Parts: sequence; C-alpha cells; structure tokens
Amino acid sequence: MRVVSAVTTSWPGLHVDRPSFSAVVEAELDAVHRYLLFLTGNRAIAEDLTGETFEKAFRTWRRFDPRRGTPRAWLCRIARSTALDHFRAEERRRRREERYVRGAQDVGETELGPSALEAALTQLSPAEREVVALRVLLELDGPTAARVLGISPTACSTRLSRALKRLEEMMRDARD
Repeated sequence: MRVVSAVTTSWPGLHVDRPSFSAVVEAELDAVHRYLLFLTGNRAIAEDLTGETFEKAFRTWRRFDPRRGTPRAWLCRIARSTALDHFRAEERRRRREERYVRGAQDVGETELGPSALEAALTQLSPAEREVVALRVLLELDGPTAARVLGISPTACSTRLSRALKRLEEMMRDARD
C-alpha cells in the first residue's frame, strides 16, 4: 500500500486534502508512461513525452483542483495534449521532408513486438487505440475517459465497444 502525502488546502467554502506534486508523480509516472507508450508505440518517444507531460503538470500544478477529478485523469489530459502536439509536429515534419525528398523512407518501425494482439492494436484507428488505453490499460472509468478525450460518455462507451469488438474479430482471425 502506497502512502500518499497530502496537504490540506482551503478552497473557498471547502476544506480539501490535496496530494503533493511529488506524491502524484510517484503514484502516476508509470501509468502515464504506459499510456504514452501505448499511443506512440515507441519507447523513446513515450519517454520524451512523459517528461514533457510532467514538466507541463509541474508548471500548472497550482491549477489542479482535486474536486474536479483525479490526478491520473488530469495527467492523462495533459499527456494526450502533449502527444497530439507531437503527432501534429511529426506530420508537419514529414510533409516538409516529402516535399523536398522523393521517395522518403517510411517512419521506422515501432519498438513493440510482433505479437498478434500488438498487430491487431495497430490496425485500430488512433481514436480506438486511445480509448482502449484509457479504459483498459489505465483503468479509468467511462466518464473520466470521456472527459480526457473531450467526448460524451456515450460516445466513449460506443467507441470502446466497437474497438473491443474489432480486436476480438482480429484475434479470432489470427487464430484461424
């Protein structure tokens, strides 16, 4: 059982126990890294994005309100934003390179192994992989995952259901 240090903060009209930033980092670092590794499929990129996520979290820690959600959900929103910024920057870089170089090489393979499940996961859309990561890998509840994704809980549930159904079909095909 992990002991999380907390500081008592007086919010207007409310007395709230707020964990220290270092306690949140200790408790959530691995989960955020796994989430980013799942999104990117690349260990080195996930490590860089994890560092960026916690740097942003540290700079904005004073704005974290424990009444509005868990530290994990708050960090996942920051991690998602950081990853999306990375993907956009990478896409812009790729387009620039393709403009100047004919026949540019494909982006290097991910560091994930070639298991049937990993292969099936790569066939899901980015939105499907993300909802699977939040709900299954990080075990966020539906409403919290929906808030991280910026979609309704119903849309989140539907997306997860469809993604899991597709994975099940792909795994069944892989066994046949």
